[in-house]
Amino acid sequence: MRPIERALFSAASAIAVAAACSGAMAQTAAADQAKPADKTTVSEVVVTGVRASMRDAIAQKKVSANIVESISSKDIGVLPDVTIADELDRLPGINATRDRGNDSQAAVRGLGPRLVLGLVNGREVASSEPDRNVRWEIYPSEDVSGVTVYKSQSADLIAGGVAATIDIRTLRPLDYSGPKLVVRLGPLYNDGGASIPNYSPWGLRGSAEYVAKINDDLAVSVGGSYQQQKNGYVSFQGWGYNTPYTGSPPTLNGVVINTPWGAQTEVDGLTETRGSFTTAAQWKPSDHFEVNFDLLYSDVSIDENQEQAWYSANGKWGDWGGNNANSWDPYNSANGTFTVVNGDVVGATLFGTQDWMRAPVTNVIAHYTEDKSLLATGLNGVWRNDDWKVRADLSYSGAWRTNKWQAVESGLASPPASLSFFTGAGSAPSVTASSNPADPTAQAWFYGASTGPEHLNDELGAAQIDFSRTLHGDFFTGIDFGARYSHRVKGHDLEQWNENQTGTPSSSLLSSFTVSGLNVPALLNGNFGTIAAAAFGGFNTSNSNVVFANSMPTAFQKNAYWKVREGDAEAYVKVDFSHDVAGRQLTGNAGVRVISVDTTSNGFQRLNNATDSNGFALYTPDNASNKYTEALPSLNLNYALTDNTKLRFGAARVISRPPLDELRAGRSLFNQTLPYTGTAGNPKLMPFLANQVDVSWEWYFHPESMLAVAAYYKNVDSNIGYKTSTATIDGTNYLITGPFNGKGGDMEGIELTFQTPFYFVPHLDHFGVYSNLALAGSSVKEFSPVNNPLPMVGLANTTAEFDLWYSQAGFDTRLGLKYHSPFTVIYGWDASQLTRLESETTLGFSASYQFNKNFSVRFQANNLTDQVSRYYWNNDPQQLARYDKYGRSYLLDFTYKY
Repeated sequence: MRPIERALFSAASAIAVAAACSGAMAQTAAADQAKPADKTTVSEVVVTGVRASMRDAIAQKKVSANIVESISSKDIGVLPDVTIADELDRLPGINATRDRGNDSQAAVRGLGPRLVLGLVNGREVASSEPDRNVRWEIYPSEDVSGVTVYKSQSADLIAGGVAATIDIRTLRPLDYSGPKLVVRLGPLYNDGGASIPNYSPWGLRGSAEYVAKINDDLAVSVGGSYQQQKNGYVSFQGWGYNTPYTGSPPTLNGVVINTPWGAQTEVDGLTETRGSFTTAAQWKPSDHFEVNFDLLYSDVSIDENQEQAWYSANGKWGDWGGNNANSWDPYNSANGTFTVVNGDVVGATLFGTQDWMRAPVTNVIAHYTEDKSLLATGLNGVWRNDDWKVRADLSYSGAWRTNKWQAVESGLASPPASLSFFTGAGSAPSVTASSNPADPTAQAWFYGASTGPEHLNDELGAAQIDFSRTLHGDFFTGIDFGARYSHRVKGHDLEQWNENQTGTPSSSLLSSFTVSGLNVPALLNGNFGTIAAAAFGGFNTSNSNVVFANSMPTAFQKNAYWKVREGDAEAYVKVDFSHDVAGRQLTGNAGVRVISVDTTSNGFQRLNNATDSNGFALYTPDNASNKYTEALPSLNLNYALTDNTKLRFGAARVISRPPLDELRAGRSLFNQTLPYTGTAGNPKLMPFLANQVDVSWEWYFHPESMLAVAAYYKNVDSNIGYKTSTATIDGTNYLITGPFNGKGGDMEGIELTFQTPFYFVPHLDHFGVYSNLALAGSSVKEFSPVNNPLPMVGLANTTAEFDLWYSQAGFDTRLGLKYHSPFTVIYGWDASQLTRLESETTLGFSASYQFNKNFSVRFQANNLTDQVSRYYWNNDPQQLARYDKYGRSYLLDFTYKY
């Protein structure tokens, strides 16, 4: 029996128990509702804070035509978390990966971020990621009034979410009924950076939002937020393994083994600054006509000072044994002793009688900057009469990112006589050296490296028109139809070069410090700009000591340039229906959406290591195009089993367009000897496609209570991943390494949600619980490693959330525990680099107090257990990829409402 089948069996048992309990609770609820005094009490309760948010979310879920999850708040700026990513992570079947300590991208129902479609006010948005992923932390919670996660699809939704469609909603000022002014201010603190030299872990967060109702027909809102967050953290990173399946394998005692290429310790003193601005206008001169305008702008800047130590540069750690890069010589006692677990070298003590035989340590003082911004804006008008509704919408979205990494490298003239390491599973990684590699007085300076400026630009414009007609038949109640066209352009470019040393920084500019939380050698510390200026006059491409990367004549890297243009035309028709079945109401909709996509890709190609007359790498322009059309039928049924119990069913064919960066044109082909090989993007990629079925049973047994069980099945037609496949180019066959379509498979899961105040327990009606459990399984695999493919990106077999809350007399508190089992993630921005994130359990706490209708205070603490994020390579827990310690973060703020 597969793990998911066992899980589903267990879940079915739990559902049966819950159903039995629900009968008793229903009788209690019915008895309570039979008492007139109790009815009066319930109607007079004023629910606020986290309790009100959960109540609103239940109300939205109950009336939805689709299977959805919701995040809601009636008051502006009161969602309890720093970003929307934090809130999404609590919902059933959703996991958010952490970036620099903050929740960031979302995997939904066992499918990764590339298969999640992000919307703002119903419109597709640009992304500062290379593909289509949305980093949800760019959306401040202060600017968001609610979120809807569509887990089932209908024809009127924009196509693109095989996993789910997540729609962020901003304020509609005329419909808003809360306080017209909200101002919030307070400090942030992150203890992960408390021990970093010359770094303060304190930050600041503030926001303000104002809604002006000019008259009954017109209202406007304006707001903004500012946050300076200090997320200092410690990281240990493995560079990968020389596995037996690549090239001439290394051996130990005659047995083929997996050997590490090397590793590094890194301490980052990070300042992340985020500013946002939002405005909206709503004009409704009559019941028949309405105009809405909205704009959201958010900018996130990262300034990161990095101290690193690279262990075994030039592969001497992983290929210990001298000059032969593919040898592992255990017979020479000068080399060292090794610890092997299941064929992996996870530890060693390395030593040598001469410097060249020793494992060197390279000290790196680096500086990383990143600035990413998002603009999402649109204008729409709605006209209504008794039976018709027409909606026209124009929108624009742009996302821009610029990042740069620069570093100065040094090391001991004579490497440590011995160096020991251990990176195996089950414990923190460690490195020890016989001498201090960060001795400020003994550094030999190497050179400087610059990767960037790197630019990513994404612009998306769209026009949409929708028609709705109310029908007065006995079965069909309405018809909707419409069309949408969008044009998107996404491009990438990069500069890269090295600077040779021209000077020697004084040791007085340097110091060393002990890394807190890891057993590793000390790191070298100093002011990056001052040291770079002393070593080679600072970073400047006009310096005479510059060496451009990859044999380019300039810093501009033609091999990294690409631009993709995408035209997307969509049209749909949907009919709504309602009918009594066995005395209960059955409602639903059926429809089809047709999508036609046309892409053009531009880049550069290099054939057979070609060079120009000056010996520089020779690249020539390359372009390609592709078209495809798909019909996406859908059906949704909702049956009222009782007044408070619903059974939902959804079936649909769904699509996610290929990642934009993987559609890039541009390739390097080598055809001197057989077999001919190459690396490339793939402009001919076809989309992810799947057929899915969803079933949900929902029992709303109290105004603030719900028990829901949802099950789903997806048959994925095709997957996209990196592998080596045969491609015919200009009549010649090549083995191309790059993104390709491949085999799909089946996936299934079940989700249980239970939330309620303890109204049925005397004296505990102000306490409550929110909980969910999601179980998922799939036969879909990634394409690597070839011998043991990873599960599909995003697939966590188990995801769970358990929150306890208390709300009374202005006091609001919540304690939340989140767990996920291991799942596959993309390492950084490169989708060809896949790692496995180990299971995590995080604990968070929040508390607030409302002094009066105007003033309140809030405290929030995240990652109270100081959960480490640990990743590994090649689907092998012994092959460490990352070990990140982010520490705990705290927020205290004060709010004024008027």
